[in-house]
This record gives sequence, structure tokens and C-alpha cells, in this order.
Amino acid sequence: MPDSAAGGAGALVVFLEGPIGRSEIPDLCARFEELLGEGPGRRVICDVAGLTECDAVAVEALARLQLTARRLGCHLWLRHAGCELRQLIALVGLADVVPSLPTGMRVEPAERRSGIEAGRQPEQREPPVGVEEVVQPDDLAP
Repeated sequence: MPDSAAGGAGALVVFLEGPIGRSEIPDLCARFEELLGEGPGRRVICDVAGLTECDAVAVEALARLQLTARRLGCHLWLRHAGCELRQLIALVGLADVVPSLPTGMRVEPAERRSGIEAGRQPEQREPPVGVEEVVQPDDLAP
């Protein structure tokens, strides 16, 4: 993929951080759409180094951000996607839909950074009612 297609000058860089809740995805996409505005053909780099949970919700959020970008005539590439996230994206069949920035591709220093951050505080969770861990006396670990 040529440099002009994925990360040269004029690329918009957005950052995703923290765990993403499914209920946050519509608001995230709306803020992303406002940020892109009327810029068909714009290159968008989504830096996912700050994602703390690589799960199905994160993959759904990235796929919906890509759909939003494409609907506006733009294209989104992932930057700093870890192996676990890339494998999960491939497992659900979205590797071609949500591609990583090609190896060796650099974004020019004059990149514009966005304020999109899907961060939130982790909540305390209680164990499900009626679930107990049982240890068998004859099942001792060495």
C-alpha cells in the first residue's frame, strides 16, 4: 500500500484508550463522525495502544468506526495493534475490514491528534450469586 494511501501528510490520528463498553460505541462513532466532518478520502490512523481489553466489544467498536469512516469516504487503519487484538480481528473475519497499518509505514510528524478516547473507570464486580469455587481434597496441585 503506497505511503500516500495510508499514513502520509494530512492523516488524522485518533486514540482509543481503556476498556470500551458496548453502550459507549454509538457515542464514540458520533464523536468520530463529527471529527471527520466533510473530508472524503481522508486517511485516519486509529492508535489502539491504550486499549486495556482486547475483546469482542473492542473489535465491534473498531468495525463500527471503520463503517463510519467508509460511509464518509474515508478509510481507517490500526496502529500499535497487539498480537491478541489482531488475532481476534482475524478470528471474527474482519482482518480485511479493519486492517493494521502496514509494517514500516510511518505517519508524518505534522499529524493532527484527536480527542476521541473511550476511557472509563473499571467497575468493581461481585461474583455471580450461587457460584462457589470447590476444591477437591484429592486434587492437589504439585
